[in-house]
Amino acid sequence: MPSRVSPETIEAFRRDGACVLRGVFTPWVETLRKGVDRNLAEPSADVKIYQGKDGAGRFVGDYCNWDRIPEYRDFIFNSKAAAVGRELMGTSTVRLFHEHVLVKEPGADVPTPWHQDQPYYCVDGTDTVSLWIPLDSVPRERTLEFVAGSHKSGKYYRPERFNKTALNENDGLEPVPDIDGNRDTFNVLGWALEPGDAVAFNYLTLHGAPANNSKVEQRRAFSLRLMGDNVRFARREGINTSPPFRGVTLAHGAVMDAPEFPLLAS
Repeated sequence: MPSRVSPETIEAFRRDGACVLRGVFTPWVETLRKGVDRNLAEPSADVKIYQGKDGAGRFVGDYCNWDRIPEYRDFIFNSKAAAVGRELMGTSTVRLFHEHVLVKEPGADVPTPWHQDQPYYCVDGTDTVSLWIPLDSVPRERTLEFVAGSHKSGKYYRPERFNKTALNENDGLEPVPDIDGNRDTFNVLGWALEPGDAVAFNYLTLHGAPANNSKVEQRRAFSLRLMGDNVRFARREGINTSPPFRGVTLAHGAVMDAPEFPLLAS
């Protein structure tokens, strides 16, 4: 199925490491909402819940549930997500890395700190794309933000926990720069979004999101992480990668050919 991603959108993704896709997944919004409801009712053992202070809402994240939640599986294998990912990356193959659900309840006062995803992951390579799909309206002031071009820096920044402590103090990596304190020196991108829109970004693009300061509106998002031709399995010394993929036995540098990473397009 052709994705019909415009040349201008493809150029923006490769230049900036992030772009917006309008309405591309609108037909799947209700399916994904049902999947998220099921996921919240039956979370995995790896669910992460950050409780806000003084009764504020929760920030809930869960991943790697596509094989047990039929709505996720339906979207991953039957939507045009893989076709969109292939056009953006410019690769011949597309594999699933994982899906990730992120729910910020009303008043959730926990921001998503600025970070790159790839240093947390068990992958190396540049043929990557995350499709972050909001299932609620997201105004500009509460949206996911990106530092344009940061995927081209050649750097892996130090992965940290939400409390700003490093996963491995001896990893030899430099900390993420103070983007919020120096916003005028960075080209920060972000878009107001409607359900069924998507933002696409490279695993190496610096990104973050503010707290949900709305007292009545939640922010549900379904993020699909895809891999292209040059991605290889990576073992990270000194940290537990996220997701952990405990049963994967691939060697460092191996092609991502394992049941956990099904081929979606070739």
